[in-house]
Amino acid sequence: MRGFHSASNVEPFHKAERRKVRQLPPGGGQEILTNSIATMADDESIFGTILPSREGYPAPELGLTMSIVLTGRRWRSLLDDKLRELGHSASRMEAMSAIAYAPPHTTQIQIAKRVGIEGPTLTRTLDMLEADGLVERLPDPSDRRNKHMKLTNAGFTALGEMLAVTGALRSKLLEGIPMTEIRSNLGFLSLLMERIDDGLSLDED
Repeated sequence: MRGFHSASNVEPFHKAERRKVRQLPPGGGQEILTNSIATMADDESIFGTILPSREGYPAPELGLTMSIVLTGRRWRSLLDDKLRELGHSASRMEAMSAIAYAPPHTTQIQIAKRVGIEGPTLTRTLDMLEADGLVERLPDPSDRRNKHMKLTNAGFTALGEMLAVTGALRSKLLEGIPMTEIRSNLGFLSLLMERIDDGLSLDED
């Protein structure tokens, strides 16, 4: 797994410490040797007790969640790099996509929930989109505190350009992967998202 170290490609800690000891300068390494032995003892009292063992780290379950997080970060970073060439960003595209595909009269609060970000963060993004003439905030006749969100014609055009760029990148990313596998993984990730949205709690003894 790229980005992670398994037991097969990480030098065991005790061997690394012994190698350091062999490289001590002649006649003046007693203090370094003592510190090295103490570090080895501390290591044995930590890994496998307080922390997971170094051997076989990370376990498959941990490696899975680490991969999910890192893949999302790297994918978003790639999108930002490409969309920046159009004067946009992943956050602008996400907000505009949520507005475009939301039911009529969807409020700003509902858009924030769909995108999965805090209200103030979305407000700043929408302020910029509105200033650029890509989004409109329409008053809610039934509640003045709410605003309905709508893309302008320029907004639909800009979103189409962004989705074309990201669609091409996605095709490259998923090239050669069967649709059955894509659907299977989508179902798996959807299940994880559902469990997170429902809230996770640790059982108390």
